[in-house]
This record gives sequence, C-alpha cells and structure tokens, in this order.
Amino acid sequence: MSAATEPKKEGGIGETVRVIIHAFLIAIVIRTFLFQPFNIPSGSMKETLLVGDYLFVSKFSYGYSHFSLPLSPPLFSGRILGSPPNRGDVVVFKLPRDGETDYIKRVIGLPGDQIQMIDGVLHINGQAVKREPASTWVDEEADGRSETVKRWRETLPNGVSYYTLDLVDNGFYDNTPVYTVPPDHYFMMGDNRDNSTDSRVLSQVGYVPYENLIGRAQLIFFSVREGESAWEFWKWPWTLRWNRFFTLVR
Repeated sequence: MSAATEPKKEGGIGETVRVIIHAFLIAIVIRTFLFQPFNIPSGSMKETLLVGDYLFVSKFSYGYSHFSLPLSPPLFSGRILGSPPNRGDVVVFKLPRDGETDYIKRVIGLPGDQIQMIDGVLHINGQAVKREPASTWVDEEADGRSETVKRWRETLPNGVSYYTLDLVDNGFYDNTPVYTVPPDHYFMMGDNRDNSTDSRVLSQVGYVPYENLIGRAQLIFFSVREGESAWEFWKWPWTLRWNRFFTLVR
C-alpha cells in the first residue's frame, strides 16, 4: 500500500516546488520589468511623500538600464526602450557617486537647463517659477511632536504643480549659483526644500545621469506612521495612515 502511494507523495512535493519556482520567477520578472516596491526612509519629499510610505515605482516608464536589474550587474550601458522623464516627475534613481543607493526626488532640470535658487524661489533658464502661498502644513514627528510649516504651491513651466515646504527663511540652499545641466543628465530636488540633499549639493548628489534612473513613482499602496514598523501588524488599526492607501504620486 505504501509503495503505491509513494508516487503521489513525490508528485505532490514536485508540484509544490514547481509552483514556488514559477512564483519566484514571475516576481523577478515583475520587479525587473514592471513595478518595484520602494519605501520612503527620509523626509526630503514631504509632504508629497512621508516617512513610512510604501509605493510602486514603474520600471518601464523610462526604459531599462543595467540598474534596472537585481544587483545592477554591468551587463550593458545606456538604456533599452528609453523614454526621457518629464519635468516634475517623481523619480527613483541610483545615487551617481556610488551607483548603489536609491534616492527619490522630483525632476526639476532637463539636459541643457540652467537652474538657480534665488531667495528661496526656483529659477529655470533665468525665469522665476510660479509659486503661490498655500495653507500651512502640520508636520508630525516620530516622537509625537508637531510643527507648523510654511507651504507653497509651485507650478513648473509645463504645468506640473505640487506643494513645497519652507522650513526656514534664508535656508542654506535658498541662494545658489547657476547650475547648468549636462547632456543626458537631470537636476533633481526634494519638495522639502530646506531638508533635502539633492542636485544642489554637487559633492553628494549633483547631476543625475539618464542611465541611473530606475523608474517613476506611481502609487502609494501602504503607509505607516513615522517611527512605527510596518511588520507590527497587531498595531495596524492605530498606526496605519489609511487616507494614503492607493493614492497616486503627483
């Protein structure tokens, strides 16, 4: 009797292994070519993106480079099926100085643009970008403290509009030299202008090569309060930011 049932056991185990392998391969294909999950570790993109947000990044938006592959093996250079980003896109990219660290910022400058901050106002090619005062924003810290922050509505020349935060007047990067974006590079900035290490800091980020782009931030699918852990599911009813679930990134 046991000998007759043995093939069934082997078949059941083999089928389970095949399902696991197929699921793993499908997950690799989706992550490499379609969507990659990404979580927000810092406040440089507040209020657009908050610490504890989890989002999907579309890998196909700008085509594929070797940075699109798991572990970023240098199998080829340039981009396949490349499509340039639009000004105002929120983009995940590999930090140019190490090629390993993931950063997320907003595309402000395109190749050939001249970018400058003057008294906290963004200038593109010598023209001040339109910005209007908006209602203040309450920033809730992980330790429970809250802070009221000045907020602006900024509108880029192509019509893309979003909020920026202004933590302090005359911040360190509120006045900068003129940055001229090289060919095939992009100028990235965080929406939290006084708390963002971005392309204004040439020694840390600088101009981002087209090849380093990973994808466009598309959708927040999960969000947990700053300072809380996503894996602590028993706290979810109280620690989740339900109003941010399934919201588009703009």
